[in-house]
Amino acid sequence: MARETSHVRPAAVAGLFYPGDAATLAGDVRRYLAAVEAPTGPPPKAVIAPHAGFVYSGPVAASAYARVAPSRDVVRRVVLLGPCHRVAVRGLAVPSVDAFQTPLGRVPLDREALDRALALPQVEVFDPTHRDEHSLEVHLPFLQVVLGDFALAPFVVGAATPAEVADVLELLWGGDETLIVVSSDLSHYLPYAEAQRCDDATRAAIEALRPDAIGRDAACGRVPVGGLLEVARRRHLAVETLDLRTSGDTAGDKARVVGYGAWAFREATP
Repeated sequence: MARETSHVRPAAVAGLFYPGDAATLAGDVRRYLAAVEAPTGPPPKAVIAPHAGFVYSGPVAASAYARVAPSRDVVRRVVLLGPCHRVAVRGLAVPSVDAFQTPLGRVPLDREALDRALALPQVEVFDPTHRDEHSLEVHLPFLQVVLGDFALAPFVVGAATPAEVADVLELLWGGDETLIVVSSDLSHYLPYAEAQRCDDATRAAIEALRPDAIGRDAACGRVPVGGLLEVARRRHLAVETLDLRTSGDTAGDKARVVGYGAWAFREATP
């Protein structure tokens, strides 16, 4: 078990993946949100959203967070899961710190929720995998803008099964006060047309709640996505595809693109 000496995880990719200046960052997030068509229907219980640099994936992430915004005075806890890009981990890793820092301020961690998750054998405290990981951090500015006061339960997901991830989600599922966010990009560095075909197959797999149908290289967050799909199948959630684009559609050329998608999951109304 590796522990941090500081009680706050500083922002690792501010100024790289998103603006390091608070006013610029808040303005960019609000601009992305304003470009999304006004949402209809009940707010989601869970969303899948991408985690690239804002200039590339920000418009797609906004498609999910615009649906979350109506829950501003309801959601008090966000369970955030993203894939491991830098320091490998077995199972799911939580940090030992008490807060995550962004240019928009500190986000307190829900230590009670994390302690409950640590009772599961697939969950451990492992700060090194959190220290420079961007897949969780890039969601925080969106959450800080669209929500009021909330606490965060962050998990970096490494080598795990969908069932292991699903068990963590079930444990922390809660009610309307809890939002689930799964972080994932889609295909990486394919030609534009090939990426579209690959990402459309992933869209179909997500809509069918079939983690087994997501290709190994089709989504970097396929493990946490798979866990959410497992829970969605158990709980009979309805899934809606909100956006499906590539970096070739947002800010890059079309020779080698990265795919991004956004999905909303809603519980059946009584």
